[in-house]
Amino acid sequence: MAKFEKANSVGEWLDQRLNTTTFNKVMMTEYWIPKDINFLWAMGVLLATTFGILIISGIFLMMYYKPDIGLAFDSVNYTIMQEVAFGWLFRHMHGVAASVVFLVIYIHMFTGIYYGSYKQGREMIWISGMLLFMTFSAAGFSGYMLPWGQMSYWAAMVITNLFGGVPVIGDALVIWIRGDFNVADATLTRFFMLHVFLLPITIMGIIALHFYTLRIPHVNNQSSEEFDFDEEAEKYLAGNKKESKVIPFWPVFISKDLAVLGIFLIFYFYLVFFHYNFAMDPVNFDPADNMVTPAHIYPEWYFLWSYEVLRGFFFDIAGFKAFDIGLIAFAFANGIFLVLPWLDRDPAILPAHKRPVFFIWFWILMADLIVLTVYGKLPPTGVNAWVGFFAATLFIILFLVLPIVTKIDAKKRGAL
Repeated sequence: MAKFEKANSVGEWLDQRLNTTTFNKVMMTEYWIPKDINFLWAMGVLLATTFGILIISGIFLMMYYKPDIGLAFDSVNYTIMQEVAFGWLFRHMHGVAASVVFLVIYIHMFTGIYYGSYKQGREMIWISGMLLFMTFSAAGFSGYMLPWGQMSYWAAMVITNLFGGVPVIGDALVIWIRGDFNVADATLTRFFMLHVFLLPITIMGIIALHFYTLRIPHVNNQSSEEFDFDEEAEKYLAGNKKESKVIPFWPVFISKDLAVLGIFLIFYFYLVFFHYNFAMDPVNFDPADNMVTPAHIYPEWYFLWSYEVLRGFFFDIAGFKAFDIGLIAFAFANGIFLVLPWLDRDPAILPAHKRPVFFIWFWILMADLIVLTVYGKLPPTGVNAWVGFFAATLFIILFLVLPIVTKIDAKKRGAL
């Protein structure tokens, strides 16, 4: 048994038992961050804060929500919105945060792609980040179903139907997910459990994994320069702060994070109080009715790009049914980012503006995703359908040619 001496303070008493001094050094005062970064590196703190808002507001909403198809709609639109003091505020906070969190995720994700922060030792950072994106997506979809409005019901019908395309077990899988032959009370109860318990716990675990994966390879920087963090940290600790290329997470880096967070919260609460409707589809203010199909079914904005890839292939090709082609394309679109570190064949870690062909590839991808998002909300008829088809096809082609694109840049620099 370790020897304990009489503590002179609460902090010393805790340090003897929890080694808080070492923990504080490892996680805060001697966790080193490159100096050469900008506000885009604050997205992690914004995500953690937004997730905290989702958890806290969700707890208050859960106190009054009824996961029953006969009560769910009224519990949200009447009890919470009209009868509970400040219930409207918590719903607006939750709904806006659910949308804004994906905006931050996409900024964080494409910042990583632009600066090459996914290769040569940082693969696990990228993979854990993509797992977070997937679990947030599942949480977003399961939460969208809970108000039990028209769009909630029919979006759940469309998404659960996708699992019917799984070979051999598809039909049985759809019934198992729904808990019924149709989207019904059992489905709502299951999605409620996923949304309020299983997925938040999973997200917390993956967030911990994501932060842990940052410890060994460290955070990337704007120039993607590789340097010895230990050597630069010694300079900083020796008082040579100007020449050192790193700063401590606490209090220097976190102060910059908090400045960005302050601006973000102004933007967030502006949306909460004045423009919350963007996060709430008007069709979803009608109670779910399995006998009335909405004229046009579409998901929330953050799923529109992948939804358009799914429905972009609206005709049979070479004997393959349109539904099967769309399902394969949808799976490709949602899985391809996981293997991005291995598709990029350039051996160097460089930002996109130092890789000319990749730079063009990146901005074509951004433009294509915007087109997919815009047309994902439009009816898939006439010209819209063909624009969706070509945009979905271009998305797939972009990732198929990525190994070639990155090799061209490497050869031009003489790295291959």
